[in-house]
Amino acid sequence: MTDLVIHGQRILTPEGIRPGCVHVRLGKIVAVTTLDVVPPTSLFVKAGDNIVMAGVVDTHVHINEPGRTEWEGFSTATRAAAAGGVTTLFDMPLNSIPPTTSLAALQAKRAAAHAKTMVNVGFIGGVVPGNQAELPELHAAGVTLFKCFLAPSGVDEFRPVTEADLRAAMPVLTSLGATLLVHAELADLLLSSVAGDTRRYANYLASHPDAAETEAVALIIRLAEEFGTRVHIVHVSSAATIPLLRDARARGVKITAETCPHYLCFSAEQIADGETQFKSAPPIRDAATRDALWHALLAGEIDMIVSNHSPCPPALKDAERGDFFSARGGIPSLRLTLQAIWHEAKARGIPLDYVTKWMCSAPAELAGLSHRKGKLAAGYDADIVIWDAEAQVCVDDMTLYNKHPLTPYSGRTLTGKIRATYVGGMEVYRDGLMGVGAPGRLIT
Repeated sequence: MTDLVIHGQRILTPEGIRPGCVHVRLGKIVAVTTLDVVPPTSLFVKAGDNIVMAGVVDTHVHINEPGRTEWEGFSTATRAAAAGGVTTLFDMPLNSIPPTTSLAALQAKRAAAHAKTMVNVGFIGGVVPGNQAELPELHAAGVTLFKCFLAPSGVDEFRPVTEADLRAAMPVLTSLGATLLVHAELADLLLSSVAGDTRRYANYLASHPDAAETEAVALIIRLAEEFGTRVHIVHVSSAATIPLLRDARARGVKITAETCPHYLCFSAEQIADGETQFKSAPPIRDAATRDALWHALLAGEIDMIVSNHSPCPPALKDAERGDFFSARGGIPSLRLTLQAIWHEAKARGIPLDYVTKWMCSAPAELAGLSHRKGKLAAGYDADIVIWDAEAQVCVDDMTLYNKHPLTPYSGRTLTGKIRATYVGGMEVYRDGLMGVGAPGRLIT
């Protein structure tokens, strides 16, 4: 007996795309078959020629609740996720007040999220100076990923760590079997200002040189090798980082890495002076770097693509003055990640199964959920997206669902249209209409 059967001509399974049926019972996929026989009690959904695939897993999202809900919140962020085919996301520990650096803060965050989430939500812990004693309690409460910054995070509550701080925290993380996520920029190599016009994107780019990232990555690799800690480099932006990752893996260092849609879709040459909606840290670099990041993904040297969804009120982007040094960084993209990446991948002749590896199965593995999420297979959670991979869609700010309709993708044509999203077998989005209730679960 099944509750739901999704029938389509393009079911994306681990073995490839094929016609068939996905059978769901009590929130789980019980079978993926080639048969059209449907139990009479089942809800039968015809996907036609649309792609049916596992929902996107995004392990890098800033939701900012509690404390900064004027920036974003669980309700708005998870609706944006549902509309974008993201069925599981992980909330970063900073930008909320308090940040998730203690068990009490984790409990406060879970309380804030209760009964508000349209998709599944997990929580990442924080590593800040002096909180190494808090890490075992966070881990015992279900936190397996921990995040630190090597440069100022942009909020006073989440302080960056030094090498001495890491030497205190990394042995603890190793003993727990946890993974340390690292914002890899060295503060000493960043410039708070440069000579010339602060509206010029080239000047902002110069303030975040490649060396700030590569020197930070080199430090983390050295410490990971010393302590045996599993580490993950977030938002790789520099081509010079790639050989460091390659060489570290060859030596047996437990290291993975991600990059983000804005580094794969945009280039510095496209950004006009004053266009602060493109500001991120690390910054979007040149077109040659963008191509190198795509090559690194194809070579398996970068493991995954996640959003780094980081919204703020439009006023903080300082759009009126267009000052890159006073504007807050961060690019909201939860609603658009799948479409943006598929648009670029398709143009480069990259098959869809690569995209699902980078956006579904690899992030699920990072989060310790590869036995439950990231694939359409029997025994997996029925987190499913149905989408038209051929449709051309012009980005309309008013359909983003996150709190503020501000994005550098505005007005751009992307490839792919999300038709329906299911979380635990429940339909949460269909053709522009959001489901009712909050069926998403907190991953504990």
